[in-house]
Amino acid sequence: MTNLNMDDTPFIRFTDVQKTYDGVTLIIKHLNLDIVRGEFLTMLGPSGSGKTTCLMLLAGFETPTRGDVFLDGQLMNTVPPHKRGIGMVFQNYALFPHMTVYENLAFPLRVRKMDKATITDKVARALDMVELTNLGDRHPSQLSGGQQQRVALARALVFEPELILMDEPLSALDKALREQMQYEIKHLHDKLGMTVVYVTHDQGEALTISDRIAVFEDGVIQQLAPPNELYEQPANAFVAQFIGENNRLPGKIKSVSNGICTVALETGATVHAQAVKVDKPGMRTMLSIRPERIWISADGTHPENNPADPEQHQMPQNQLKGAITEIAYHGDHVRIIIQTELSEEFVVKLPSIYDREKINRNRPITIGWNTQDCRALDYQDS
Repeated sequence: MTNLNMDDTPFIRFTDVQKTYDGVTLIIKHLNLDIVRGEFLTMLGPSGSGKTTCLMLLAGFETPTRGDVFLDGQLMNTVPPHKRGIGMVFQNYALFPHMTVYENLAFPLRVRKMDKATITDKVARALDMVELTNLGDRHPSQLSGGQQQRVALARALVFEPELILMDEPLSALDKALREQMQYEIKHLHDKLGMTVVYVTHDQGEALTISDRIAVFEDGVIQQLAPPNELYEQPANAFVAQFIGENNRLPGKIKSVSNGICTVALETGATVHAQAVKVDKPGMRTMLSIRPERIWISADGTHPENNPADPEQHQMPQNQLKGAITEIAYHGDHVRIIIQTELSEEFVVKLPSIYDREKINRNRPITIGWNTQDCRALDYQDS
């Protein structure tokens, strides 16, 4: 991951940006976002959340209804796309079918009126970057999907832009190739040091490749953070549910002290959690606990798995009773569904090396979790 100084003067800045197409509905609402030079920032969110519109505003294919977009300190609102010096990679590759790979890469250089020797040199270097050195004379129709995406990436890199925008570039590829290309894109970013703004709806992809992730919903950035912080410390219930799998448990705040709250569940039992956007007794809350952070126990006292500390042999204070209703093997982990005493289903994930003979369908079970692994979020966000 790139080492970033977030105090640097931003290379990209969105200031109070709004966007509407009909004059009524805001697709982008009061967007303020700084991106530093050399950063790999991913805009993540469901369809219609505003992430692609944000990218199009930066590319120049859309103009803000209100607010300003700056690139390297210069106002871009009225600058046409071809004068922004930005490389673009699209979902559908957007290659010219009648041109060879070499000609596709040479095209943006010819538009910039570079001489033949310079074009030949830059095309060769770009093809070498994406490991397609010997395919320059082929047409796109003669390439696999992965090779076409590499060509599209090479064409974006060939004129050595400081900024590359990628709009769902891997969504048309199969799972194995998509994962391979994620690492290749990230390695190229690390090697070349250009700024990348990447749009995707794939949470795993965003977590894999990004320096920071901006999670969009309803035209608003819900959270902007590095991948680990986004996953481990979601700011609200939407982020917790959208990023990875998440167990949710409603309750009411009884007390708050030093960032830890006591929460009353519907059964009358109490649990403890980190207080996030909850600060006074009586507030409704939605608890968030990741499946891999939950312990299970047959007798309610001794954990059969401990995701945090294998040396600890006592169940944590936070507990619920339930029964196993579903078990699924996923290769690297076992996914267990537990029907709890609250009529809430909980998902628990155990490493695949766990002794599955100890897990039986319909077996009574106690689940538990540590206070630091549970976040009490604002119920209104859920």
